Parts: sequence; structure tokens; C-alpha cells
Amino acid sequence: MDLLQFARPLSRVAAVVGVLALAACSTGIRGAEQPNSTGVATSAVAASGSGGVVHLTAYADNDGPASTVVVTGAVGDYGKAVRNAPGGDLELDLSSGTFRIGIEKLDAAFVAAMKNLATNKATCSGTATVTGTAPIVAGSGTGTYAGIAGMLTLRITLDEVYTRPACTESSAYRAQVIVTTGSGDVSFRSGYHRP
Repeated sequence: MDLLQFARPLSRVAAVVGVLALAACSTGIRGAEQPNSTGVATSAVAASGSGGVVHLTAYADNDGPASTVVVTGAVGDYGKAVRNAPGGDLELDLSSGTFRIGIEKLDAAFVAAMKNLATNKATCSGTATVTGTAPIVAGSGTGTYAGIAGMLTLRITLDEVYTRPACTESSAYRAQVIVTTGSGDVSFRSGYHRP
């Protein structure tokens, strides 16, 4: 029995969890859009510092536990996401603080998708996509994100090109990318200040 066959899907799950953690930044409370001094529309709620809509993009090109993330909208920040928090949460380590996202259900959906991953034998490639919601863990925020709350809708996509002749998910891959995108509403307690 080849241990790599079992280790690869688990390491992909760790990588996706890292990407998911980064995605949790993308929540916000919807507000009226108003142009700022440069003419770019911004949320009135975000401008008040109480929250707003956020958009998140996270990516990794390997099966490691960490991903790079960029969050825009009510939160403008960047950093990494690492799956090291208790209970299967993802911890977002951003330039102005940290917070955790509960990704257990999304993680379970991704594991299930990996078990049924269909590969294209002609091109020796495969893809999997899952979508779900992930809450920001209450009380997990530090720094600028102390008091953050919200819910994100995230989409995780895995694309891989495998080595020949096996052309299976459990064989080595030549190239891989895991991308998480999403958005949602976030709110902050009254002490929030923009980084």
C-alpha cells in the first residue's frame, strides 16, 4: 500500500484549510455606496468603521498548510492563513491583527470532493470546486480585528496537472493551484480603527 496515496489528499486538505482561513476576511455589512475623494465607491458603513462588505482572494501553489491572502472592501489587509487553531479553525495572520474562521463544514465538503475527483486522462489533469459558508469565530480577533464578527461565502477551487503515466489524483503533480474567493458581511465593535 502506497502511503503517498493517503498523504497527498490530507496535505491538500491542509492547504485548502489555509486558503479558507484567508478567505474568512471577506465579510461585511452592506451599506450605501458613496464615492471617496478619488471618485472610487466605498461603503458608507465601512467608512464609519462599523463594518461592511469584504472580498477575499487566497491562493497556494502547493499542499502546505499556509496560503497568501488579500482582503479588500471593509477590510483592506493582507497576510497568510494557517490551519493551526483548535477545532479545525483557520487562523488569518494579517498585517494588522488576527482572527479565526470556522471552516469545518467547508473542509468536509472539500474532502468529499477529493474522494470523487475525476481526472481527464487525455490531458492528465483534474479539478474540484466546493462552495459554502464559514463564520468568523466569536472572540477570536486580535489587534485591529478585536471584536470582528461575520459570515463569509467561500468558493474553493483546486486545479492540478499530474505526471504521466498514472494521471490520478494520488500520483505526483506537475503543477497545482488552490484558489479561494468569496465575500460577506463583517461588523466590528465600536473600537475598530482602519489600519
